[in-house]
Amino acid sequence: MAMPVLKNRQRILLADQVPDAANLAAGALLFGQFLSERPFSIILAITGLVVWIAFFALAVKIAGEQEVR
Repeated sequence: MAMPVLKNRQRILLADQVPDAANLAAGALLFGQFLSERPFSIILAITGLVVWIAFFALAVKIAGEQEVR
């Protein structure tokens, strides 16, 4: 699958916003469990951690790409 070619400013903006999405996912899936009345789910906690790591890895990959001309 072909990745869209981003301009430098677009890549910087995207790389800046992806960690925010990672923190939101971790907050919802991991830390949100402490605010609910349901019992703690290790599956949701692991999923939240995996999503957080994946989003940060994506941000690093986006930030490290060089613009093709």
